[in-house]
Amino acid sequence: MSVIAEEVDPGEFVNARVTPRGSLENLSQAEMAQLLDRGQGGLYPLFRRCALAVLNSGSQSDDPTELFEKYRDFEIKIVAQSWGVRLEMKSAPAVAFVDGQMIRGVKEHLYAVLRDIVYIANEIVESGRFDLTSPASITNAVFCILRNAGVLDARGRPDLIVCWGGHSISREEYDYTKLVGYELGLRGLNVCTGCGPGAMKGPMKGATIGHSKQRIHDGRYIGLTEPGIVAAESPNPIVNHLVIMPDIEKRLEAFARLGHGILIFPGGVGTAEEILYLLGILLDPANAEQPAPLVLTGPAVSAAWFEQIHEFIGLTLGKAAQARYRIIIDDPAEVARVMVAGMETVRRHRKQTGDSYNFNWTLKIPRDFQLPFEVSHESVAGLALHLDQPAHVRAANLRRVFSAIVAGNVKEHGIRQIEAKGPFEIHGDPRLMRPLDALLASFIAQRRMKISGQYRPVYRVVG
Repeated sequence: MSVIAEEVDPGEFVNARVTPRGSLENLSQAEMAQLLDRGQGGLYPLFRRCALAVLNSGSQSDDPTELFEKYRDFEIKIVAQSWGVRLEMKSAPAVAFVDGQMIRGVKEHLYAVLRDIVYIANEIVESGRFDLTSPASITNAVFCILRNAGVLDARGRPDLIVCWGGHSISREEYDYTKLVGYELGLRGLNVCTGCGPGAMKGPMKGATIGHSKQRIHDGRYIGLTEPGIVAAESPNPIVNHLVIMPDIEKRLEAFARLGHGILIFPGGVGTAEEILYLLGILLDPANAEQPAPLVLTGPAVSAAWFEQIHEFIGLTLGKAAQARYRIIIDDPAEVARVMVAGMETVRRHRKQTGDSYNFNWTLKIPRDFQLPFEVSHESVAGLALHLDQPAHVRAANLRRVFSAIVAGNVKEHGIRQIEAKGPFEIHGDPRLMRPLDALLASFIAQRRMKISGQYRPVYRVVG
């Protein structure tokens, strides 16, 4: 891929022309028209936002409005050539370049964005092949997106560990995630995260050293994101397989079906959403026999965080949910050993059931966890949050609460809603609301909600 860059304002903006090589070299005229269409039905606004987020990799801000304001003059144009397509950028972030050349990893991420946006629009949404209200069809769509992105390893044994955790974590917590990643890498395990900073970057960084020591040259560092979150959590530079999923629900399903084991590090509302999503589907009776190695882990300084999460899960979902995971404090090697043992359990189960190693087809994900939750003040206030319902249904609605708070914290459309109408109001059974309020208050006190600026709550617990 060749790049010609012209510096506009040293340290800030760059104009550049980028030509891909070996990845998405050609686009049809219809695809070109979609990507250049700035109207409501066109793909340009989406492509521009995701491209800007990728070019801004390494930023310490998690405020998308700040990013879009700073680079309000950023433009990206797709130009057809006889041998393929070229991207022309105006006022792009200079951090994506070194000595006039675009950084190779940034180039790969940029074209991953282009690949996924075009594929999802044409093959998933508009083709008519998928009924995106049907659970089976949604799962097929998730599979096809991952297959098109080249992240389904058909030859390998179970070895992919999904790591969840916050982007706003302490230095001690971040260093611990690196130690865990190192132990995973030494044992030949690969890493999949949400692709951003903090607990999403640390395990990958540690795994690269473990892989290097073991002379593993094809380590996989998979990053799964979605358009609403990518601007707040720009892909970290270690990600070598970036996938843009259509929305948070399909992103979560991709994690659940792609990974063979899951580690959860300390985090905030996004991490709580992921925990509730996973526990919710595991509590479904159809998944009672489903092996899912799940460990919550962190350094000794984070022990209180795990105690509070464990207590919250017990009060809201019950002991059955608590039984689905193990908490390991300050022991990276033991975490990795548990994951290695879990890989063998998963391998045997997949072999016995005839399921593939690279995509968990037998896991049942209820429709409530698959359909996108349209965040609004009305939808949040209308959530059914009470104890008189099955635990997995309750988990689905609690997940939506945390999803709404994530939107209000770091997603552009959510931030705009809060600016216009004030905080989301959360109503429900006081026996659920009290532990929920206490957990959220602890996230605020520990500065786990946002990196940028003073945090102002985007929610109010009123029930």
